[in-house]
Amino acid sequence: MPDATTLNILVPLFFTVATFYAMVGFGGGSSYIALLMLFNVSYLVSPSIALVCNIIVVTGGTIHFIRKGHLSIKFLIPFIISSIPLAYIGGNILISKMYFQLILGTLLLLAGTRMLVFKKKDYTYSDTNQKPPLKASLIMGGVIGFLSGLVGIGGGIFLAPILYVFKWGTPKRIAATSSAFILVNSISGLLGQVQKSQNIDQVINFWPLLLAVFLGGQLGSLLCNSSISPRKIEIFTSILVLFVSGRLIINILI
Repeated sequence: MPDATTLNILVPLFFTVATFYAMVGFGGGSSYIALLMLFNVSYLVSPSIALVCNIIVVTGGTIHFIRKGHLSIKFLIPFIISSIPLAYIGGNILISKMYFQLILGTLLLLAGTRMLVFKKKDYTYSDTNQKPPLKASLIMGGVIGFLSGLVGIGGGIFLAPILYVFKWGTPKRIAATSSAFILVNSISGLLGQVQKSQNIDQVINFWPLLLAVFLGGQLGSLLCNSSISPRKIEIFTSILVLFVSGRLIINILI
């Protein structure tokens, strides 16, 4: 059973993270896994918890994008053809705690840096029907999917900036694609994690966190048109992610 004090601290934090991420159409997996590692939750169960939280939050966002007509299945499919099986394979691989921390710390470092320096307004957008090359989509989807399943994140935090940089789609299409990408990767990665560790009972013990992200996700969806700047949310989140990344890497080195 998780420590009651730890849960009392994590519940409001998870609620806040879910609210902020839902406001911009993402799940928050990188922040959930960062918080869990910060509070010394076992690295064998943390990815499963983070992925379940991802699924809970991003499901609503994906439905929202579908209803608004922003999600193009044809645009999404090339990315998930390779990401779904590789996310499952990544989730099914058992690695040592040291390698898990090293890979997670490196990915969080990249994700935190991306959020801190990347500004969507710096990029212009061309034809809304523009599609990335098939081979590039398959490679990107597969690599992101594998790493996401391995450490317990959805991967949208890496896919979205790539789409922005290469101007593959409008902001709404990119957000919708990333949201659906996170959902399918999280489900696939979770299946691999659960099969590997047989830890679904331990995940259920963290049910207050699951309830917190559900409520936060609902609130975030209601506030999606709020005046709160998404850029401020990104900066706040990047500080957390970079702090945990540094902590994980330092723990390995010392």
